[in-house]
Amino acid sequence: MSAIPTDTAVPGFRMPLACGEPARAFALGSAGPITLARLLRQASALAQWLPEGSHCLNLCEDRYRFIVTLAAALIRGQPTLLPPSRAPGVVLEMLARYPDAYCIGDDAGCGAALERLPPRYTALPDELPESLGEPACTIDIAAAQLAVIGFTSGSSGPPQPQHKSWGSFCRSTALNADVLRSVVGSDAQLLATVPPQHMYGMETSVLLPLLAGFPIHSGRPFFPADIARCLQQLQAPRVLVTTPVHLRALLESGIALPPLAAIISATAPLTAELAQAAEAATGACVLELFGSTETCVIAHRRTALRKLWQCHPGVHIQGRPDGAQVSADWLPAPVLLQDLFELHPQGRFRLAGRASDLLEIAGKRASLGELTRRVLEIPGVVDAVVFAPDAEAGAEAGAGAGAVRRIAALVVAPGMDEGALLAALRETVDPVFLPRPLRLVDDLPRNATGKLPRAALLDALVTASAVTAAAAAAAAAPAAAAT
Repeated sequence: MSAIPTDTAVPGFRMPLACGEPARAFALGSAGPITLARLLRQASALAQWLPEGSHCLNLCEDRYRFIVTLAAALIRGQPTLLPPSRAPGVVLEMLARYPDAYCIGDDAGCGAALERLPPRYTALPDELPESLGEPACTIDIAAAQLAVIGFTSGSSGPPQPQHKSWGSFCRSTALNADVLRSVVGSDAQLLATVPPQHMYGMETSVLLPLLAGFPIHSGRPFFPADIARCLQQLQAPRVLVTTPVHLRALLESGIALPPLAAIISATAPLTAELAQAAEAATGACVLELFGSTETCVIAHRRTALRKLWQCHPGVHIQGRPDGAQVSADWLPAPVLLQDLFELHPQGRFRLAGRASDLLEIAGKRASLGELTRRVLEIPGVVDAVVFAPDAEAGAEAGAGAGAVRRIAALVVAPGMDEGALLAALRETVDPVFLPRPLRLVDDLPRNATGKLPRAALLDALVTASAVTAAAAAAAAAPAAAAT
């Protein structure tokens, strides 16, 4: 197990920006390997180049450039803001919340890929600046230094800021690295489909390369063919860091992949069936990570074989009626999560849903997660979500978990109609929990990590309902004319 410093909170204590020999490969890709020494030279030079400001809002799409910019901001003493998305409105909200922050993007070309360039935007030069000579063996960062401010995804309300010190990242990453090494050893090379701005992407595709020595591919492939091509550019043992949405699409594509040692999944529940199919198709060990922006990763499991999660060492969970309180060595204070835990001996647990998902109607109980699972089991359903559109209104009125709420569903099921879906759902769901409205959509409004922000769900429901109403009106018009 990795040695984890216990005195990171001591004033003045410092920890390395990156570990390993300067000549080790840090980033990989079509242009060939980039060494740790070059990363440190470029980060040192970029630290002098960055604009003045209180915070760095890092919008880089290229993973290596994101990491260099993060490292430069750390050297400069500027915390990095991780926006929950690159949507113009979200970026503007971040800049309004942090009026002295500035934005950094990959380059002029990548910046133009944004829907529109935000104010206080600076594009990285095509050729990153690089200091002369060899860097010091390492660059140390104060353990107490605020490194990153991440934001919750917005799936259960407005995104909330979460402050992460460099010392806390070092301690939690050591545990994540221990889990990965137990499966693939120390020589694995990583490819991630998730953005580095998401805390899961930060922990796996930024911090593991910096603090645990795993080389990372600089790209962020989306389509199955691109994932396969990027994996071919790595050497075995290969590790794919992804989400259930990407993993399902990859398997359904049938595209040939090079041998994989492990697949890491997070951001949404991974079914045992999908994990087993992935292991059978790739020969990889599928590891599912459990965590949150508030806590970082706190547990893991091999989902194809086990239902119970195993906590990281030093993690303690205490059940509460409204969720669970999580304590960990790297957290400055306990964190309250809405997840409901069924605790087992030796640091194991089973997830039993979320407190906010619990429903009580006519004396009967159900959960939104279970209802969603029932919809997904209907033959022909590709994707679905059941949610409570008025959940926030109920909370504002003082309603707690279990309060009566309207239930809605958005379903991707090509060739099916809403009536047939409801009829199929009646076979397994109590009538009081049938979602009304249930609307068919072409796609669910998932973000880059597969999550479903609440605001996007509400907008999609309004749009789908308007389409349904317009179609009903158009169908009724000829009948009215005929009479």
